[in-house]
Amino acid sequence: MTTPWPPRRPARRPYAPHVAAPREPVDPARIGRRVVRRRAKGMDAGAGAAALEDALFDARQDSRHEDLADDVRGRAERAEWERIDQLLAAVPGTVYDPDTDDVVQAELAADAAAAAAREAELREAARIAARADELQALRRLGTLEQAQPRDGDEAVREELTRRAGGYVQADVDAWLTRALAAHLGHYRDPAAREAAAGLLPQPVLAHAALLAELARLVPGTDADQLVFAARLATTDPETTGALAAFLARARS
Repeated sequence: MTTPWPPRRPARRPYAPHVAAPREPVDPARIGRRVVRRRAKGMDAGAGAAALEDALFDARQDSRHEDLADDVRGRAERAEWERIDQLLAAVPGTVYDPDTDDVVQAELAADAAAAAAREAELREAARIAARADELQALRRLGTLEQAQPRDGDEAVREELTRRAGGYVQADVDAWLTRALAAHLGHYRDPAAREAAAGLLPQPVLAHAALLAELARLVPGTDADQLVFAARLATTDPETTGALAAFLARARS
């Protein structure tokens, strides 16, 4: 008699990693103001004044307890009740409505603008990371020199340097230098070349300026013949820039 094999259990799928979305830090004062506004909606001047008296009474009670005396949320709630009380007293016969409160609407607009700015920052960070991955792949394939630089690649250079633990990526610098000197990629635009002056380090800028002047002085010169320019720019970018400026004056 043979013993039957036990039934096979289905393989358990590994759990997908969960990445929590970044959250805004908790702001007790903001929470307190929002609570007050919800409670105050529909109140007239009399009800608002009574609510303010209750908040002031609670504050006096809390002041007797050391752990409640410095309550950020409580102070914000009292200040909001005071503001709403003054708002209702200024226009008799009205009731409070957050939808028509200029202060509330200004805060909402500021929150929306801040959220849009955070979203734009996240999209830009994702773009930089994706472009850095692309350039790293081109480097591994040995085809980086065939690529054309794009707008924003200066920030990608910083990302690649960060990934390398702060070490300068010499091949990426050389790629950007030659593109800047020859006006390749987005450096065809004079505005991009002007902006590069504030985005790239001085050795890269000085190297590019010297390469451009040497190319004008001796057209058709192979890049391998100008290796000395890279060494000079790395060791003494100030002198390299001065030499490039001197050659430009001599040419003109």
